[in-house]
Amino acid sequence: MITLTFWATGIIITSWIIPRRNLWETSILQSSILILCSCFLFNNNTSTLWNNLSMNMGTDSINSPLIILSCWLIPVTINASINYLNNNSHIDNNIFVSLIIIIIIVLIITFSTTNLIIFFLGFESTLIPTLILITRWGMNKERIEAGYFFVFYTLISSLPLFISLLILYNNTSNLNLALNYWSNNWEINNILASFCIIAFLVKIPIFGFHLWLPKAHVEAPVAGSMILAAILLKMGGYGLIRLSNFLWLNINLNINNFLIIFCCWGGVLTSLICLTQTDLKALIAYSSVSHMSFMVAAISTNTNWAINSSIIIMIAHGLVSSALFFLANIFYERSGTRTLIISRGLKNIFNTLPIWWLIFSCANLGLPPLPNSIGELLAFSSIINWNNITYILLTLGITLTSIFSLTIYLYLNSGNRFNWNNINNNINERESINLLLHILPLLLLIINPNIIMN
Repeated sequence: MITLTFWATGIIITSWIIPRRNLWETSILQSSILILCSCFLFNNNTSTLWNNLSMNMGTDSINSPLIILSCWLIPVTINASINYLNNNSHIDNNIFVSLIIIIIIVLIITFSTTNLIIFFLGFESTLIPTLILITRWGMNKERIEAGYFFVFYTLISSLPLFISLLILYNNTSNLNLALNYWSNNWEINNILASFCIIAFLVKIPIFGFHLWLPKAHVEAPVAGSMILAAILLKMGGYGLIRLSNFLWLNINLNINNFLIIFCCWGGVLTSLICLTQTDLKALIAYSSVSHMSFMVAAISTNTNWAINSSIIIMIAHGLVSSALFFLANIFYERSGTRTLIISRGLKNIFNTLPIWWLIFSCANLGLPPLPNSIGELLAFSSIINWNNITYILLTLGITLTSIFSLTIYLYLNSGNRFNWNNINNNINERESINLLLHILPLLLLIINPNIIMN
């Protein structure tokens, strides 16, 4: 982890030294080497609980896939932003690249730390660079309002978590994840346990805590949307998994009865909201809320299948949602609109883009053998095993998810295009490489899903 942190810091220093004409190539090359370093450093050795322990940092089978996912998507997001920032000044481009690398440094520390206080600091430190990305390089003037929503939702929900961690430290004198794994002696009341998890429910987010997410996604630049959907939202799921190991008694006896039903019902309602959306990015953002609501319901069951399914869903959804936002940006750069009803006839304009839309739409609805279906199968099995009444909600959720996922493809690829929608150029090599980098990990998980399962 220290090696990755120093290498990422070196990328920031290099971006300010090299001339402008070499900025994008050098940043992508160095961040690609960061991927190789992460793959060599982290392994999936489940015979021991923690690996590479040093300076309150370590890896295991839960955080290793998330760290590799974070490193994998950094060169992809930089490559996706080249066309958007090509006309900006050299200083603006340097700041943009530096903010993205700062996010990855904070994510590496957050995912790999074994101390919950350091985890909280990293959890909140991603707020500042993400806020700057949204408010400085956002699409429209509403980006300021989106920044307000993002800040206040995050800060208000994080204060109870911080107070709860201080109370836990005062009671146990230890917040180390590695040490407390074998000696689980956290005896706290239900109110304090609820305060511990509410910040993660907002960050994921689930239905009812999600109002900031569509605004942030719609106004953020393509890199901001990709990082937010693929990586930052997974911090909430990771924190919920870690805390559920220690709060299992409170969750099992008192909290999960309400949380599972609420999340399943929220997933169904969010799927219905997706059917009413006219903005392409807003539809993709609401679909993330639907998927994450069902994932939280699975984590609340506290079973091995649920933990495995949540990890698979987070990795697969991170790749798929990032690809969908990138596809939406490809069309937005050419047409200047994200409105579904007038963004028709892609099959008459592009040669290969409809194929990419079909692949990632099928992945979003969980079509076998894509890894999304593996994670959702395990998650739904855990939820139904908890109580058979959830079968009705899960059936509605699966049906509605399939409908709005295919709706995206049908709206964009059916019918004739309008006269003012004159787009004649196909996607270029840079965009094709970006889409290919999203599909390759999914193919690897199809062949061997055990590489990210505990």
